[in-house]
Amino acid sequence: MEELEQGLLAQPWGWLQLDENSLMAKAYITKQGYAVLVSDLQEVWHEHVDASVVSQRAKELNKRLIAPPEAFLCHLDDLLRPLLKDIVCPGKATFSCDRMAETLILQVRSELSGLPFYWNFHCVLASPSLVSQHLIRPLMGISLALQCQVRDLAALLRMKDLEIQDYQESGATLSRDRLKTEPFEENSFLEQFTVEKLPEACSVGDGRPFVTNLQNLYLAVSRQEIQARRRHQDTGDPPASSASPQGTDHHPLNQQEEPVSSAPSPPVPEKEPPGTLGPVQRPQLSKVKRRKLRGLFS
Repeated sequence: MEELEQGLLAQPWGWLQLDENSLMAKAYITKQGYAVLVSDLQEVWHEHVDASVVSQRAKELNKRLIAPPEAFLCHLDDLLRPLLKDIVCPGKATFSCDRMAETLILQVRSELSGLPFYWNFHCVLASPSLVSQHLIRPLMGISLALQCQVRDLAALLRMKDLEIQDYQESGATLSRDRLKTEPFEENSFLEQFTVEKLPEACSVGDGRPFVTNLQNLYLAVSRQEIQARRRHQDTGDPPASSASPQGTDHHPLNQQEEPVSSAPSPPVPEKEPPGTLGPVQRPQLSKVKRRKLRGLFS
């Protein structure tokens, strides 16, 4: 059963478009059973069953079908996998859901071996620890990873500005004026982003932007969590929090902290406060004759 839970953590969130509403969902199905997680952004439901439960429920819902539980599990996997990956399979199955007190029943109707096949996922409210494991901690990890990424990109832009300044001081000019840019100022950029782009960027909606755009990063963060648990099991030491990438602080970008990343960071002057985006001393340039530049500059 622990294998099912770890397998579920390693799965991306998918999208279930139902007639009555839409749900985020993830599932992990093996020959031994399945684990599913469903959310409408208000509540999270969960079901975790083994092959014996599958066999009993299949007999109750499909009296005309006689097959081992592995066959039913394989069929459920064939139905859910393309759906959660947003692959259209017309006519293969229909889904609906009923909500009762602390329970969500996800109903599936399809065909198996030419006979009608019915299945009900009986999902109960997920525990707080499960919600933390699959949503809160990965989302915190994603936020910190994106913060670290933005810091690295800001440092790269500063170095690009220094490179352009060097070209200009050597007499190079742009061949096309439309390519001209202003030096990057992080504080101004953050202020403009907050005013102009933040409302649209953080629009959660019904959860589909998260499902569509962030699943690669979600999986990367989840894998870090799984690896931390395995190290903890092997060594017995307390697992390090995967929601905090190594070297990443917890302060906003415009606070004076030194950005750290896995890749070597561009050098900054010692006298400059760490993490700020003020003027940076231009590195000492060797006095060598430069060749005529081509491409963007002429």
